[in-house]
Amino acid sequence: MKYLNALNKINGLGPQKMRLLLNHFGSGERIWQVDLEELKAAKISNAIAEKILAERSKINPDQEWEKLQKEGIRIIAWYDPEYPRLLKEISHPPFLIYIKGDLPALGGPGSAPMISVIGSRKFTAYGAQVATSFAKDLARAGITVVSGMALGVDAIAHRGALSGGGKTIAVLGNSLDDKNIYPKNNFNLAREIMENGALISDYPIETQASEFTFPARNRIIAGLSLGTLIIEAGEKSGTLITAQLALDSNREVYAVPGSIFSAQSTGTNDLIKKGAKMITSVRDILEELDLGENESASWRTAERIIKKPDTKEEEIILKFLSADPLHIDNIAKITKLNPSSVSSTLAMLEIKGWIKNIGGQNYIIL
Repeated sequence: MKYLNALNKINGLGPQKMRLLLNHFGSGERIWQVDLEELKAAKISNAIAEKILAERSKINPDQEWEKLQKEGIRIIAWYDPEYPRLLKEISHPPFLIYIKGDLPALGGPGSAPMISVIGSRKFTAYGAQVATSFAKDLARAGITVVSGMALGVDAIAHRGALSGGGKTIAVLGNSLDDKNIYPKNNFNLAREIMENGALISDYPIETQASEFTFPARNRIIAGLSLGTLIIEAGEKSGTLITAQLALDSNREVYAVPGSIFSAQSTGTNDLIKKGAKMITSVRDILEELDLGENESASWRTAERIIKKPDTKEEEIILKFLSADPLHIDNIAKITKLNPSSVSSTLAMLEIKGWIKNIGGQNYIIL
């Protein structure tokens, strides 16, 4: 594995060429040792053979392996039993996967089914609520939530899965060493994910995120999962690329409908018009995939949740809260409650997890 990792540092030596070389030479160490003529005999182009020879002199396999050990990064190869079964089925599965966290969560034998939950970086309060609710319900139903840890809906989905007590996997468009975790704003989230799932990437250590690394990342998000759920995507959102990759891999694509007046729902609504399955609850996904309802699942859909207010003030305020943000001043005005009473009641409802302050003292119901 040490030599395969070193070979993976050579730009242009993708999964298909790695498989070709390994089939020809039998081991990564042998590939690392052969001369130029032997490389050319492996049915790769002369340019690639010459590049391998030139780059090998700049890479120390032992040092690169030590870097992985220090960072706590593990590797599984395409031929390993732990390699995710569904990922093998896509057209260009990564030859190596780098992992930080829980290996069994990745989709090997006996692991839980996975659903991708993705969406726009620019999200609305509605999108945040939907992403949180669906991810939480999927986690409580025993489904592992996959996303890309990007700012916006991706990060919200990861947090929703964690709050539901489930596992989540973040597929990154960069290497897994601490220095290159991206976006930096989600560094602490990455730590939480590692404790309750895994960070994965097909990029070797010391690879920075760039506009060129994310398209390849997206194929893994789609490939790991039985289906991909799209929550808020604009007309030209990169999220739609992942949806197409899921379709190309013969996976299900689901979309949550949004307001016809919201630019952030244009892409998702178009997906539905083009044949994506419209989803309004996690039950829709479980029934579609014939996964059944986990006996221990705790369903939190709006029509099933039963909130029993402890005070008259809670009862009054809950009647007026919805998915649309409502400012604390407006809450006091329409409920005709004392402002101090409104403030303390909202604080208690938030502690219970029934409502959320989405910023600026604007509240929505969960």
